[in-house]
Amino acid sequence: MSERDGKFAGEDPFAIARSWLAEAEAAEINDPNAIALATVDADGLPNVRMVLLKEIEDAAFVFYTNYESKKAQELDAAGKAAFVVHWKSLRRQIRVRGTIAREDGPKADEYYASRSLKSRLGAWASKQSQPLSSRGHLMAEVAKMTTRHGTNPPRPAFWGGYRLTPLEIEFWADGEFRLHDRFVWRRQEVNKRWTVERLNP
Repeated sequence: MSERDGKFAGEDPFAIARSWLAEAEAAEINDPNAIALATVDADGLPNVRMVLLKEIEDAAFVFYTNYESKKAQELDAAGKAAFVVHWKSLRRQIRVRGTIAREDGPKADEYYASRSLKSRLGAWASKQSQPLSSRGHLMAEVAKMTTRHGTNPPRPAFWGGYRLTPLEIEFWADGEFRLHDRFVWRRQEVNKRWTVERLNP
């Protein structure tokens, strides 16, 4: 039997990640696609926040945000990011590190159009990460955007996606007595072959 059998089996880390996410969708009560996204600012000070992973493509992980937000500014400046997704119900996690590029075309339009109307209008109304005087002011902005854009608002130019193309993916599963199973997939460049290595817990 292979060293990487069972939940770790396979030669495509994106397929493994999709399989784990599908299991989590059946087991996690809330937001099984929530990831803790880490960035750094211009001084190298880290930031981390929860965002929703919207797609695992054949070669990348995709999420969406306001391009004027603090996270977007840091993503654009560094061109690199990392995230971790942890599922308590499965007692597993995936850690990912890699390069960042915007998803600002038809795919972003399609995802934006799939969101609820209130979420689409909220994207227009929120000046993400900027100071806000009150919740009432925010709701007034939502009402203003509703009047302006109606029931079919276009995707704002300041809102879209990011694609994280990994150089490293680590799959972790809880083990008895803290003897966890860890396998890390690494490559030097995005077009190079993966190497896979088991890590100590």
